Amino acid sequence: MSIARLSGGPLDGQVVPLEDADDDSLVLPYSEGQIVYRRQGELEQTGDSDGPTQATFVYVEETQEIRPDSD
Repeated sequence: MSIARLSGGPLDGQVVPLEDADDDSLVLPYSEGQIVYRRQGELEQTGDSDGPTQATFVYVEETQEIRPDSD
């Protein structure tokens, strides 16, 4: 199992499952659009007995402006 630690953007601090540890970017649904995170650095905790493999992903952009409803 691998996990992605998200840094920056609206999902800052979240941890999500990572289907493929070799992925260089994540495109995630958010509100009515999508947000893009790119991997930064190398994989961590890749040994057999040190927990799940981890990758840090940094916020890059959103496909649609993210605005909270003003209603």
